[in-house]
Amino acid sequence: MCIGHSRFISMDDKRRCSKCLLYHLPCNLDDNRSGQRIVPSFLQLGFSSFTEHILERIKLYLLPPECCQLIFDKLVRMHGLALENLENFRKCHFPLIHLGGYPGVRDVWMNVIASQGKFLESLDISCSNVTDHGLVLLKNCFNLKKLALNYCYQISDRGLRFMSSLSQLMSLSIIKNKGLTAEGIEAFTNLSNLAFLNLERCSRIHGGLIHLRGLTKLKSLNIKYCNSVTDEDMEPLSGLTNLKELKLSYTKVTDLGISYLKGLRELSRLDLLGCPVTFASLGTISGFTSLLQLNLNQCGLSDEECQKLSELIQLKDLNLGYNKITNACLINLKGLINLESLNLDACNISSEGLLNIEGLTSLRTLELSKTRVEALSHLSGLISLRTLELSETRVEALGHLSGLHNLENLDLSFTLVNDNSLAALSTLTSLTSLNLQYLKISDEGLPFLSSHIGLTHLDLSGCKHLDIGFDKLKCFKNLQSLEICDGYLDDSCVDSIKGITSLKLLNLANNCDLTDMTLESISELTALCLLNASYNFKITDAGLQHLTPLKNLRSLYLDFTKVTADKLRRLQRNALPNLVIFQPR
Repeated sequence: MCIGHSRFISMDDKRRCSKCLLYHLPCNLDDNRSGQRIVPSFLQLGFSSFTEHILERIKLYLLPPECCQLIFDKLVRMHGLALENLENFRKCHFPLIHLGGYPGVRDVWMNVIASQGKFLESLDISCSNVTDHGLVLLKNCFNLKKLALNYCYQISDRGLRFMSSLSQLMSLSIIKNKGLTAEGIEAFTNLSNLAFLNLERCSRIHGGLIHLRGLTKLKSLNIKYCNSVTDEDMEPLSGLTNLKELKLSYTKVTDLGISYLKGLRELSRLDLLGCPVTFASLGTISGFTSLLQLNLNQCGLSDEECQKLSELIQLKDLNLGYNKITNACLINLKGLINLESLNLDACNISSEGLLNIEGLTSLRTLELSKTRVEALSHLSGLISLRTLELSETRVEALGHLSGLHNLENLDLSFTLVNDNSLAALSTLTSLTSLNLQYLKISDEGLPFLSSHIGLTHLDLSGCKHLDIGFDKLKCFKNLQSLEICDGYLDDSCVDSIKGITSLKLLNLANNCDLTDMTLESISELTALCLLNASYNFKITDAGLQHLTPLKNLRSLYLDFTKVTADKLRRLQRNALPNLVIFQPR
């Protein structure tokens, strides 16, 4: 299972699954910036040895804007940007300021940001402490094309009124904001160039979507988890004929609301996760002939209601997980020859039902977790399969998977697979991610994995019969993520994996027998970005000294150890400047 995937142990779980934690690390927007490089390669070379001391010697506004951009971005990556040196960038006139998740951003920073004026094109201040007062300073940045205000809890309708002057804005994201109401959305009326709007988890916007009626260039609208949104809010969307992506997960939209959307013939992605829709909605949806992606997870659908799915012949991604469907429903999928991803999690599907999908040779992802599947014979022909999830099924024999040479991600957690079953995986040489959580495998099974030298993620959490076989993991020279929580590991087990220097994520939580010697072994894993050693009660403050070489560490979890918050803060301050998240605080 790849890092960032949605099927993770809950954050409330004591083990604090590291994959999920890594996914939630605050980070800047990606460096590609829509695939365009604004800084020439020779400039990158010239500033490769840059330090913040240059700010004391050069007036940055005298430099070309692309040089200022390079210096600013490097300071952000180094976590070296503070209010004092931020002042040096006043009126430098560079276009991109991406501070999403950066600590300490507040209203006083906005004076410098706003000084870029008409030159500022893209701004991300997500997770900041900026208030309405700071936000209105952007009113003269009228060339802004992209703005992200996610998780800015102190911003409300009052601050968003300045939006009416941003007629060039093409992308706006305001995730989880209780201060935004229907009245505040009125400020979006003049955003005639807006193509992407994300209002996910904004719980008070009911009645406000009427102000989007004239935004005819809108291509993507995300109002997932906006639990105040109802059928009434769908009617204003009926005229947005260029809309290609609509996300309505966990709203109160029913069949009536979906009926208002029947004119959206360009729609290619529709997300109705958790919406109370029925057969009538599928009648409307079947008219979306351009639909490529459809999420009906947790909609309470039955076999009869799914008959209309057969008309969506262009469909590439279909999620039917957690519905009341059985093998009979799969007959309607036979003709979906373009289908690449299919989710049947927790449906009443058995091995016999898979006969109906064995002809879907374009299928790349198949999720069958929590179904009644035991035999896998009908999967042997799915030669394009890249990802297969079988968690909590009754699968034991894996022989029919041996021909899936393109399989990259395999989840066998909580199945009946044992040591002997793992032998069938030796031919799956394309595997990069393997989840074996809570299997009854032992040291005897680990050698069967040795042929998978391309693995980047391996999860052995809860495999309590493993003892001394971890030296067999040394062959995984490309491993970036390793999870061995909730087991019986001791210091010698961790010492045997210290040679896997490619590791970026290591989860050793809840093993109980680990001591400070484990931290000494980990000190050689200098590529680590995330370490979780919580619930190991023998780890103490004395062991923290071994972590000082881990300069890339951004997240460190030592909850329920003998490590004190004061010593951990001192470690972060003196030795690990890139550490953003650490527990205990």
